[in-house]
Amino acid sequence: MSQVDDASTLRVEWWKSSFSDSGAQCVECGIVDGETIAVRDSKNPHGPALLFTRGQMTTFVVAAATGRLGGLA
Repeated sequence: MSQVDDASTLRVEWWKSSFSDSGAQCVECGIVDGETIAVRDSKNPHGPALLFTRGQMTTFVVAAATGRLGGLA
C-alpha cells in the first residue's frame, strides 16, 4: 500500500457505494490502472488517497465482510 498527498491529482472516476446516502460519511474508490485502486475520504477530495493493489483490496474487502479486520496489521 502507498499513498498520494492530493487525491484530486489522480486521473480517475471516483464512486461511492450504492448504499451511501447523500449525508453519509464514506469513502470513494477509483481505478488508477489495471492493478491499482485508490481510496479517499469523500469529504476531502483534495486530501490524501491510499493506493492498493487489486490483491490488497481483495484481502481488505474479504476481511471486512467476514469480521476479520482485527487480524490485519
